[in-house]
Amino acid sequence: MVELPDGRRIRGAGSRRPRCAVPPPDFAVFLLGRDPAPEGWEYRWVRWRDFRPPDSTEEALAALREAWERADEQRVEIACGGGIGRTGSAVALLAVMSGTEPERAVSWARTHYHRRAVETRRQRRWVEATARTIGAHRD
Repeated sequence: MVELPDGRRIRGAGSRRPRCAVPPPDFAVFLLGRDPAPEGWEYRWVRWRDFRPPDSTEEALAALREAWERADEQRVEIACGGGIGRTGSAVALLAVMSGTEPERAVSWARTHYHRRAVETRRQRRWVEATARTIGAHRD
């Protein structure tokens, strides 16, 4: 569980890992190559293959914006396969939506979520460019 700068809380997860005793979310965003079609909760799927940026920045931002808005009152989960690279990239952008300066997005995610968040150079470049866009619209 990560607490964003504005107090919202999001659970980062790996879809390949067992849920164990973790309660299901009210809403989830899956960042995967294929739609996982989970049963039991609302979700959005963003086509986002491992070690890459998402296929559509627009779709990714729409899903993350919905997750951020819902996290104010609901249990929200963001998941990719391992729960580190794609999920960490999403957490970095959620932090910007919550008030973190765009240029600090990656370091914030690595400090507050996972030390290896935003795993590849391509993901990092995508996060940096997208964070600047979010920051420009936030002001």
